[in-house]
Amino acid sequence: MNQQTEAVLRQTDLDFFAALVDRDATVLQRLLAADFLIVDVASGLVHRRNSFLEAVNGGAVTFQKIETFPDETSVRLGGPGAGIVVGRTAMSITRPDGALSEMASRYTHVFFRANGHGWQLVSAQGTPIRGTSSTP
Repeated sequence: MNQQTEAVLRQTDLDFFAALVDRDATVLQRLLAADFLIVDVASGLVHRRNSFLEAVNGGAVTFQKIETFPDETSVRLGGPGAGIVVGRTAMSITRPDGALSEMASRYTHVFFRANGHGWQLVSAQGTPIRGTSSTP
């Protein structure tokens, strides 16, 4: 794989996590494809782009901290306009009732290169890592 493309995909993936923590609607609007879907790591429910943005921006969920593990991140190209990032996170999330949850997960993010928009996240799937603490 082209090292520059891999670096850009890795950074785009990190930008997504940073935008969640910062609750940066502008960055999320740019990074999420119009047909974005996410499978909720906690519930397994599928959320479309608008409901996901409403949940993040409206405070239904607040990402206090998202730690990533670069040594465990794999980046692959699925053709000239598709990229897949598989990695691991440790997250601290506050729910609307104020309860703090710590969660470890593995995730798969699928990106498509959009004309004029760079790489956009099309699909995200998180899987909880059970039986371990959220930090290594």
